[in-house]
Amino acid sequence: MICSSMEAHLRPTLTQRNHDTEKAMRKICLLMPLVWMALVTTVMSAAGSVPETAKQAHDTRPNILWITIEDWSADLSCYGTKGIHTPHVDQLAAEGVRYQYAFTTSPVCSTSRSAMMTGFHQNYIHAHQHREHDKQPLPHGVKPIPHLLADAGYFTALMSNKTDCNFTPNTKAELFQGKDWSQRKPGQPFFARITFGGTHRSWKRDPERPIAIEDVELPPYYPDTPFVRRDWANGLEQMQLVDRQVGELLERLDREGLRENTIVFFIGDHGRCHIRGKQFLYDGGLRIPMLMRWPGKVEPGTVSEDLVMSIDICATVLAAAGIRPAVALHGQDLLGAAIRDRKYVFAARDKMDETHDAMRSIRSHDFKLIHNLMPERPWCQYNRYKEGAYPMLAELNVLHMEGRLSPVQARFLAASKPEYELFDLEHDPHETRNLADDAKYAAVKSRLQQALSDWRANVIEDQGVTDEFRAADVFPATCPMDKVDDWVFANQANFDFNRYGWPAWYPTRSLAQWRAAREQWVPYVFRQPDENVARPVISHPRRKTPKKKR
Repeated sequence: MICSSMEAHLRPTLTQRNHDTEKAMRKICLLMPLVWMALVTTVMSAAGSVPETAKQAHDTRPNILWITIEDWSADLSCYGTKGIHTPHVDQLAAEGVRYQYAFTTSPVCSTSRSAMMTGFHQNYIHAHQHREHDKQPLPHGVKPIPHLLADAGYFTALMSNKTDCNFTPNTKAELFQGKDWSQRKPGQPFFARITFGGTHRSWKRDPERPIAIEDVELPPYYPDTPFVRRDWANGLEQMQLVDRQVGELLERLDREGLRENTIVFFIGDHGRCHIRGKQFLYDGGLRIPMLMRWPGKVEPGTVSEDLVMSIDICATVLAAAGIRPAVALHGQDLLGAAIRDRKYVFAARDKMDETHDAMRSIRSHDFKLIHNLMPERPWCQYNRYKEGAYPMLAELNVLHMEGRLSPVQARFLAASKPEYELFDLEHDPHETRNLADDAKYAAVKSRLQQALSDWRANVIEDQGVTDEFRAADVFPATCPMDKVDDWVFANQANFDFNRYGWPAWYPTRSLAQWRAAREQWVPYVFRQPDENVARPVISHPRRKTPKKKR
């Protein structure tokens, strides 16, 4: 009786409890996935390296090795240059693609490297003034390529010392995680950059394979003298030395079993360090070698005639790594369809050290237009670096002042420039005949002008040239001394060259002084391959600003 009574009393309570329990269980079932996800996240955070290691072990993304040489155009045997022997670079070209029409965005190191570190034209990121003294953070939300790759799980390494960027962050430690791909975690893909600087002046001769001056071929805008031929051949010999360094690096990839899953790029940062090359917008200053090897993705022995730029490597790297940047790059994926439809490549030159000048260019396969924004200035206005590093500058000035250059050769030593230069590259590949005022080419000029103006306004947001940059009334009308180099050295404390640049007085030396400079160069230029001859001191050294005492 008692049991029956209690059962009757408890039945409603048990029923209610069962109902409540069922509701609670349903809630728990609904919450379980969220609880499980939170638990997994907590465990992964606590475990740290375990999930990351597991992820890296299955990371099949390619490694990336980006090799850069300094101050060198497409003067390699795989490009048909006479006299030189570059078997290791040639082999890399045979195993991948060689770009016949590859160009930098600027003809000097810090501006071109700023572009290549980001994938954007240097003017757009305000990094267009070579040797910028007031470096600022990158604008527009742009991030350096190494940072994008590091964020995506790559190990980033700079295997040489030079970053040379005109923005912040700009140090090796700020831009890269390490100095060699061997520092990465097991299974982690790497992005490694290395620069071989031997091709930057000064040059070493090659005792293993010296090049006779009779075996080289000079561009027609240089006088054909033994002095010029020897200087040209010396540069080719230095590139042969760099070729062997490249070979050693590629052999390391093979030795470590990294060849098959590593993309290798090989380029020059800008054109050759010769007169009318580096610092100018002719092909000698802008055209670079560009090679890419990617086993299984790039057909060996390919020769591409697409118009490509150095910043296209940045877009290619990100695409290969599966990274979509927040800000779309100016460069394009070299393996994408859009690259084949490109009609033009563009370039810009602004301040070079404290030499103020400004130029813009547009190039198709067939034509190039250069807009000289400061035509009142000579091409060969004073530049301390060039006068102290380029033997050929002394040779050309002597011959010019003696009236022994042809009109084509003398043109570059004129006291001023035309505002526009137009070249028919099919019939004039060395850019020696300016057609800007030829009525037969008026339509071509107009079309290129319009496209160049559009690029300046809508792509790089060009700031142009200010009155301060021109510095028209800052310096005396003529040089008060016999040599511009002497005056600049003596007046470093009296004028703000960082702000106004160096004066554009021309010529920069007298004939007697250029003859003396040439004589100083002779023993160095004509030294034997195994002979140690010090490079002469032609210009005053840059006077460093003393550090303030604390």
